[in-house]
Amino acid sequence: MKKTVRRLSILLISVVLTALPGQAQEEKVLRLTLEDCIVRAMQNNLSVAIQELNPELAAASLSKAKEKYYPTLSFNFNLRDNESGSYSWLESEESIQTKYNSISGAISQSIPFGGSLTVSMDSYKNETTQRFQTINPRYGSTLRFEFTQPLLQNFGYNISQREIIIARNNLAVSETQLEKTLHDVIYSTEQAYWNLVYAIEDLRVRQQSLKLAQELLEKNKRSVEIGALAPIEVLSAQSEVATREADIIQAEVAVKNAEDQLKILMNMAEEEENEYVAIMPVDSPKFEQKEISLEEALAIALNNRPDLKGLKIELQNQQFNLSVTKNQLLPALNLNASYWSPGVSGDRIIYDPENPFNPEPVETISGPRKDAIKDALNFKYQNWSVGLSLNIPLNNLLSRASYAEAKTRLDQTVLNLKQQEQQVMLEIKNALRATEANQKRVQAYRVARELQEQKLTAEEEKLKVGQSTNYIVLMYQRDLANARSTELKAIIDYNVSLANLDRVLGLSLKNKNMKLVEFLSTK
Repeated sequence: MKKTVRRLSILLISVVLTALPGQAQEEKVLRLTLEDCIVRAMQNNLSVAIQELNPELAAASLSKAKEKYYPTLSFNFNLRDNESGSYSWLESEESIQTKYNSISGAISQSIPFGGSLTVSMDSYKNETTQRFQTINPRYGSTLRFEFTQPLLQNFGYNISQREIIIARNNLAVSETQLEKTLHDVIYSTEQAYWNLVYAIEDLRVRQQSLKLAQELLEKNKRSVEIGALAPIEVLSAQSEVATREADIIQAEVAVKNAEDQLKILMNMAEEEENEYVAIMPVDSPKFEQKEISLEEALAIALNNRPDLKGLKIELQNQQFNLSVTKNQLLPALNLNASYWSPGVSGDRIIYDPENPFNPEPVETISGPRKDAIKDALNFKYQNWSVGLSLNIPLNNLLSRASYAEAKTRLDQTVLNLKQQEQQVMLEIKNALRATEANQKRVQAYRVARELQEQKLTAEEEKLKVGQSTNYIVLMYQRDLANARSTELKAIIDYNVSLANLDRVLGLSLKNKNMKLVEFLSTK
């Protein structure tokens, strides 16, 4: 086994040296291992870059949902100036003018079980030209505490946090989608890398085959010149040379196509593409037998497949949505509680008690605005109220429709999960069959290559004693090159099937010693 792998490694080195033009300038060839290509793809692949933004968007949505529990500050300032005609000389001689200004502030906070708490403070000043006022201007302030708590509809910790829970689950789903993209890109990169290795090897085999045909053509020409062969043999050899030249053109196109596919996966920069004329794969495919049972593979996939993780999280989402819509079918019963402390102040106006119709005051006792505020803050006058409000809609059709929709979506998600589990089972079976078949192909083609080596050795011995011809030996040499190429293709197919098995089991990242958190900008 080790001897075969070593021989294939030496063969691959000679492959690239023979197949790629312009190798005199080493700096023009980009040598890459499989790990190099995977790392480049993880860092630069556009599909990965696009998918990496989804967890970032989901994290922003989660942060926005959490803002529900940030306190809300509000302020209000109001000025008013009213003037109206007087209906009595007791009010005013001509008109009544009233000036009013107020300022208020409040802070509101949502609480985890669906209620809200508000603390507010307001202060106002009212001044009028109307006669016989006992306090003018008049100042008032009120410190107020208000509490509202749903008891049926919208009650509960989870119900209150529904936006946060949904946003958190959506973030987890986006992470599983990113993980699936990473698995797919790893597999695609491995596949493209090994396809490039084989395309280069196939080109080398065809070049060697052309060389053999050209040598035979020259030999036949010399034989015709001395009369040892008929001229038709030259035409036959020329036809073979032309056919193999066409094969080389096709093989060169295959190399470039495989190279371009690898470049696309790595999202290679244009400057780097212009700098290097070709990509030289450094790694050789290895044949390491891997045995795993269907039951073991299924258990691994159920625990690691990102698409199954995403569907399970989506199932949790739908179950939660069903519980929310069920809650909305309940009547709206709310507890409302208030506690407030007012404060009053102002300039006290004292009139002549012996002449009550005299509009001129005999004394004014000043009362500043701050006294009203002080009374409110010191709870000089205490007031409270508690009440219940019940709202029973006669037609709850909309809510019932939402409940029916949520239940249908839950049933649909359950079926989607079962369908995906069936698809996973199918993919695992196909991957295991492909791996087993390619393993047997490698063993069979190894035997074929070993027999071809023995045939060539025997034919070379026969040539030494004159019992064979150069043509037969050349054909055996070509057949041996084809056998080596076929064995290499089988080994490559086996490695690709192993990469696909890792993908369908959800182990691509783990087996490459990578972690999802490395690709999350939200980490």
